Amino acid sequence: MGRSNIDITVRIPGPPVPGRTTFASSPATTTAGGKSLNQALAASRAGAHATLIANAGDDYWGTFLYQTLIDAAVDVSRFHLVPSALTGIALIEVDPDGENRIILARAPETELTGEQVRGKLAGLPAAVVVTQLDLQPDAVDAVVRHHRAQTLIGNLVPHPTLGSAALGPLDLFVANEAEAAAILGRHHDDPIAAARELRTLGPRAVVVTAGPRGAAYSDAHDTALIPAPHVNVTNTSGAGDTFLGTVAARLAYQLPLSHAVADGVAAATTFVQQ
Repeated sequence: MGRSNIDITVRIPGPPVPGRTTFASSPATTTAGGKSLNQALAASRAGAHATLIANAGDDYWGTFLYQTLIDAAVDVSRFHLVPSALTGIALIEVDPDGENRIILARAPETELTGEQVRGKLAGLPAAVVVTQLDLQPDAVDAVVRHHRAQTLIGNLVPHPTLGSAALGPLDLFVANEAEAAAILGRHHDDPIAAARELRTLGPRAVVVTAGPRGAAYSDAHDTALIPAPHVNVTNTSGAGDTFLGTVAARLAYQLPLSHAVADGVAAATTFVQQ
């Protein structure tokens, strides 16, 4: 549950210089994107029956997103194209090391509302619900109050008006190191320490992804780091979503968190090489 948008990606030889034109290393690519859409695609690839609750504009790009989801066997019965609205666009720069910088131009008309969330969750059987915590507060509150899943997973830095209180109702919170530092107010060199501290804010379990080092998890049974193998990286954009979608799929099949995280690391490692 969250956002969908179009990704326009360019590969650049180095950081742009003010006042000068930077030439891309190859033609721009246009693909379906948005964290929730990416996670739904990844969950479907991992063998789960995935449903995406999100909006897009009723324009060319929205239709493109809709067809992409259908082609990936994602349930689109709760994916809505808003009349007269534009679809959001993310501009992604990828440097030679595969690192990315993303600028998201959101479309306000397509932001989920609390009323929409309540309606779309009604009658939806789900073992796992994944929600973006930076949605509007009424939408996040509606997820917490009206979901009926066994496992509620939250992702991203919560909306400012919600703050860390948004983590309390979660069965699992997943964040990268930068997001963890933003919530905790300080950076931990060890992702295990960050995961442990985030658990004190209320979620039953926490995963902190650490890029090439892998991912740390902490729950009532165990705390550990699942390392990632060294690979040649092509593009890191979407790796975190691939990780989380895979973890959600594994948890839907009731695998232990440690196994789910290991499979998520493996899927993300494969993804960044593509």
